[in-house]
Amino acid sequence: MKIIVAITARASYSRIQSALKFLQTCENVDLRILCSGSTLLDRYGRVIDLIRHDGFSVMEGMHTLVEGNDPICMALTTGQTLQSTAFLLQREQPDWVITIADRHETMGTAIAASYLGIPLIHVQGGELTGNIDERVRHAISKLSDIHLVAHDKAAARLEAMGETPESIFVTGCPSIDLAREALELPMDHVANAVSRQGIGAHLDISGDYIVVLQHADTTIYRSSYDHMVMTLTESRKLGLPMFVFQPNSDAGSDATAKAIKDFTRTAGMENIRLITHLEGKAFLRLLSRTRCLVGNSSVGVRECAFLGTPVVNLGDRQTGRDRAPNVLDCHWSPQTLAKALQQQIISRFPSSTLYGDGHSGRTMANVINALPSSSFQHQKQIRQPYVGHQ
Repeated sequence: MKIIVAITARASYSRIQSALKFLQTCENVDLRILCSGSTLLDRYGRVIDLIRHDGFSVMEGMHTLVEGNDPICMALTTGQTLQSTAFLLQREQPDWVITIADRHETMGTAIAASYLGIPLIHVQGGELTGNIDERVRHAISKLSDIHLVAHDKAAARLEAMGETPESIFVTGCPSIDLAREALELPMDHVANAVSRQGIGAHLDISGDYIVVLQHADTTIYRSSYDHMVMTLTESRKLGLPMFVFQPNSDAGSDATAKAIKDFTRTAGMENIRLITHLEGKAFLRLLSRTRCLVGNSSVGVRECAFLGTPVVNLGDRQTGRDRAPNVLDCHWSPQTLAKALQQQIISRFPSSTLYGDGHSGRTMANVINALPSSSFQHQKQIRQPYVGHQ
């Protein structure tokens, strides 16, 4: 059974990595990994190299990312992904295609597979968030044949959208597997990793510190620069060392990155280390000990729930996403952010299994391994009949 897994960004890889490990051991699975989008670029950590380093074979790397600060670049990237993926799928004729989560590039993968009549597996459907991700995720769900979801609430939402219960499997999120494994990682390993990565001050991770990871809010991307400056300004007032991570490739990312550059040039790099990319387990181990994660990344809602890490979540990027008590939501306001930071750096939270117990990869691989091969035929129809006007 030939399976192609499309990985388009660093977050996509963490959402499937442990499942890939188990799939690779299945005798009847021919696992192929397709990399595109930001996975090929140095400024986003060249995740394609990390995938290879982890022992997986990458069948192809497609340059599909249209870089830029405006939303049109996301649309153009989606188009490039659709075109390049369609040609590859036509050539390879896999039995199944796996697409992950809700980034705009995944839409291109889903459309290409659907029009070529290749069954599609969607990981992490049925969740709620803000921004364009909300629309993209649900659109991909309607194009998909099999759904591997993180929790019962996600499964219920997919059923409400008309997906058949037989197509939905609650597997948990494989990124929680990485979080569980990360807790066993020696801090010396993390210290060496952060000292090799990025620029700025060499921070002592045996003491207190905070982590800043903020992406652009794509619905108000023109405010990205001011948002990042505000976050850095208020975070620095805490007086704690800061690890600041570069944003992903969404609209507004250039402005966010420029804000980080301008802030550190003006305020200096004392007690600040800038990092482009950190290997997944090292990153999660760093988060496990931070006094607080500040920003709007989904890692604060998902993996940090399992880690019990306090999070200040800014803006609407994660609006509606199911969350544990570790997350404190905050508007784009210096005053409310300052208050939220003071509250969260003195907090600690118990581990939550909302997104999985740390063994999701095996469950997910077992589901996929049991699927039929090329004989699979699925004519999708919405499950609930349309009632109409009486």
